[in-house]
Amino acid sequence: MNPVPEHILKFIGEHHVLTLAVSTDTGPWCATCFYVYVEAVNLFIFTSDDDTIHISEVLKRQDFMVAGAIALETKMVGKIRGIQFSGPMKRLEGGALKLAKKAYLGAFPVARLAPLTLWGVTPEVLKMTDNRLGFGKKLTWKIDK
Repeated sequence: MNPVPEHILKFIGEHHVLTLAVSTDTGPWCATCFYVYVEAVNLFIFTSDDDTIHISEVLKRQDFMVAGAIALETKMVGKIRGIQFSGPMKRLEGGALKLAKKAYLGAFPVARLAPLTLWGVTPEVLKMTDNRLGFGKKLTWKIDK
C-alpha cells in the first residue's frame, strides 16, 4: 500500500470526531462518531449500535461504501483544514476486532462502561483541504488496488 502522506496522518491524529455519511432507502443520512485511526492497517475505528440508521443500512448490504469528513472548526479562512474520505465499512471481527478494541479503548477508556460494537472504514480515498498551504490547497491520496 502506498503510504498516506504525513500531513494527512497528522491531521487525522489531531482529531477524534468524524462525520459518516450513508445513503439509505429514504435518502441520505449522517452520523457523528468518535474515532481512532490505525495507520498500520489504514482503518478508522468507531463504535455504534445496530439500531442506528447508519448501521442498519450497512447491515442490509455487503461491501457497503460510505463517505466521511473530519473538519477543524474555525472562522479564520486562512486556517481552514479538513478531510473527506470514502471507502468500505464493516463490523470488525476476529483479529481486526482485537486490534480495534485495543486501539479504541486506549483512546476512549470510558467506552469500557458500555456494550462495544466496533466498526471500521478502510479509506480508499483521502482528500485534505489545508488553507495554511495556500487558499484551497488540496492533498489527495488513493489506495493502491
